[in-house]
Amino acid sequence: MTEEGTTRTPGTRVAERIAARSGKRPPPGEKRTGNIIERIAQVYLDHADPLEETLMLTWASFGTTFGIARFITHAIRGQWFPFLRNVQIGGRHLHHYNFGIAILAGLGLVAVRGTEVAVRHPAAGTAYGIGAALIADEAALLLNLEDVYWSRKGHTSIDVAVGIIAALGLYATAAPFWDDVLREFRRSPRRI
Repeated sequence: MTEEGTTRTPGTRVAERIAARSGKRPPPGEKRTGNIIERIAQVYLDHADPLEETLMLTWASFGTTFGIARFITHAIRGQWFPFLRNVQIGGRHLHHYNFGIAILAGLGLVAVRGTEVAVRHPAAGTAYGIGAALIADEAALLLNLEDVYWSRKGHTSIDVAVGIIAALGLYATAAPFWDDVLREFRRSPRRI
């Protein structure tokens, strides 16, 4: 609830953040006020436009989810924690790529029917990274159509994930360059 007693929706928060970005930045040399978290958040808002923010969140959530999924699967296999077990429904093991597909399908629905604010919401980038990581972690299983997660063929998943992380990193770190390259290809005749 806000001070006026109205509920803030995710879209309202995004609009507030975008409006906050359009404010003036402190002049060079002027010190920011607040604790370190608030100062870092302000620097972030000053420098990350919505596209950069979405790319960073996608990349960070992909890497984080991939690492967590690997940790959890190793913990289940090694029985490190007695409360961690495979998810089973009706005696069938649900692999985590199933959850990744469900997340990406839901995100696709948001892209097709959602409002512009929902499509551009930072949570959309985060969800995309999470869903893609859950699928990439089991890419070898999907390519071989058998459970090869712990076999030599299972290393394909790691190779795919590292490739995705590298490609996202390459794009995210030089997005304006790649956008200009694409623009030049569109302008030029269909010859190289």
